[in-house]
Amino acid sequence: MASTRDIEERYKISKKNIILEKKLSNQVFQVISSKESSLPPVHTWNTPLNGDLDINIDREGVWRHEEDLIKRPSLVAFFSSLLRRDGDEYFLITPAEKWRISVDIAPFFIISAELENYAEQSAVRMTTRTGESFLVGRKNPLWLKKIAGEPNPIPLVLVRDNMPGIVSRPVYYDLISWATTSPDNTVSLESLGQTYDIGSF
Repeated sequence: MASTRDIEERYKISKKNIILEKKLSNQVFQVISSKESSLPPVHTWNTPLNGDLDINIDREGVWRHEEDLIKRPSLVAFFSSLLRRDGDEYFLITPAEKWRISVDIAPFFIISAELENYAEQSAVRMTTRTGESFLVGRKNPLWLKKIAGEPNPIPLVLVRDNMPGIVSRPVYYDLISWATTSPDNTVSLESLGQTYDIGSF
């Protein structure tokens, strides 16, 4: 049974995240309410930098605010809709504020993939932890990247707006099972007519 102190701490964390959500959502509500897309047009906002916000996205796409886990999926999805990448840095941006946040490797995390037919072509559909879905292809390419401190290259895929997602291990194993192996032991995956090298044996 949770102690009174535990309950108070959970309340403080929840209240802190709700305040942050309301602060940002009030600034974008009028903008997205008039748009067909559910994603705000963050690429059009020239908001000056306010500073650094103590939010981190770890390598599995888990969000933390001041080291406290942000547990509510709808809140994480809302924050991710405000993400913008400028160079190698990531920001939460609204028409009124722009805050730099930290991202360990990539801001998105791929939790599932399906092999399907699209326009008479084989296609891989991926879904992120925040619920965004897309087809791997020319607009959303897949690649391997060597990351300092990691023993093996990390599979990445472009999710949107120059922001990648890490392909989870179970999804990567699915990709391997759908791929073909060439005589030189290169493992290649096809999606929407594009071929991606995803490993070697």
